[in-house]
Amino acid sequence: MLFTMEISEDIREAKEILQNLIKAKKNIRMYPENNPIYQKTLDDAFGRFSGYLDYRDEFKLQIKQHSISFDAEDIYTNMEKEDNLALFFFKDGLRELTFKKGLTREELEEFLKIIAREYDREEIDDDVVTLLWERDFQNIHYVVDEAFLVDIDEEDYETKAEQQVREQVTEDNELMKAYTDGFQEEERGELSVVPLTESDLQMLLRELEKDATGKTEKLVSILFELIYLSEKQAEIHETFQLIRDAVSFCMRHGDLSLVIQIMKRTLGIMEEPSLKESGKDYFRTLSQYLGQQETVGHLAEILDSAVEIDPQVYEEFIGYFDKNAIQPLIHYLGELKTIRARKHVIDALIALGRKDIHSVAKGLDDKKWYLVRNIIYVLRKIADRRATEYLLRTVRHSDIRVRKEGIKALGELGGHDVIQTLRECLDDTEPEIRMAAARAFGTIGTEVAKKILLELADYSIKREK
Repeated sequence: MLFTMEISEDIREAKEILQNLIKAKKNIRMYPENNPIYQKTLDDAFGRFSGYLDYRDEFKLQIKQHSISFDAEDIYTNMEKEDNLALFFFKDGLRELTFKKGLTREELEEFLKIIAREYDREEIDDDVVTLLWERDFQNIHYVVDEAFLVDIDEEDYETKAEQQVREQVTEDNELMKAYTDGFQEEERGELSVVPLTESDLQMLLRELEKDATGKTEKLVSILFELIYLSEKQAEIHETFQLIRDAVSFCMRHGDLSLVIQIMKRTLGIMEEPSLKESGKDYFRTLSQYLGQQETVGHLAEILDSAVEIDPQVYEEFIGYFDKNAIQPLIHYLGELKTIRARKHVIDALIALGRKDIHSVAKGLDDKKWYLVRNIIYVLRKIADRRATEYLLRTVRHSDIRVRKEGIKALGELGGHDVIQTLRECLDDTEPEIRMAAARAFGTIGTEVAKKILLELADYSIKREK
């Protein structure tokens, strides 16, 4: 019974891996490499393979014309000609596909790129087998039936494929029987279909936007030209709404560079003497829109994904934020999952905090200790002594990690108003707090601090005697 259960679990897991592979094939074709969905798709697929291969040496699939099997059991069946993964591999001669332990993320990505290519649309001469051979994968092996590696026109492929299958009759006539049964199955309607989830439907909606992605920059240029041609206030208002929608579109697709272009052109409009002030008022609000909760939320998704962000592009991008972005940034700073993403948000808060320390200091009231510590770090890097009044209360926080960061920040900011607070910290019951306070005094370096340190040293010597 235990052996049977283990086999059943393997079959279930193999089906899940194959279904994920089918979804990944679609998404890799649909989205560019710098898109968060592309990266998440790749991460999910690699995670499934890694989880399986952690406990096994290989994941082997046997390929037939209309089905794919694992461990002699069919885990995928499709009698259709379109979107048929089995037929996609079969027509190029692939009969067996094996993923070995040690499979890397890069290998899987290259493999997905190969199977995601639109062979019926792209002007390419190579087939799947040729591309696999050129990549020379170390951990992806395959078996090819060379009898099928012939040049076949797509239009009469079905006729020739049928003829080849009929010619390769085994003693038991199994191939012929399978081919004939395949058309009978069509009437029964027994197909293995990958169900569409809510996430899949959302991706399909994004696919409809895909065709416009490459034309967005051109569209933005046209919209700005319309601003100059507009004669009525209503026309300017409508065009502005479209430009704002373009900003939203770019943020949802991770195109920070195009947002920068839009903001640059907006600044140009602000300096245009021919445009009425009433028209310019719309564009004065664009940086406000950039800092709204929803827009900053799109930025947070980009930062928390595996997408690589050019530091210069990011620095220029956050330069267009207004002060209203501070609170949304603080909110997402407490929600982000990766250290890299939090670092990017902290950098943005440091830049914006110089315009409005009070708004940044509101983050000190949050219940999350790690968020409070990050806000202290932001205030410390801003290095404005006006932050002292907010930081003084952090040395009484319930979490010792927050208190230590607060003491460090006070030491770096310095000033006579922090001396008494640090002096009290030297008498704290926690050794770590006393040590942090002593270091803070050393950072201040004022005559008052030095005097206190000398008094403490003298007191210590007398106590030892």
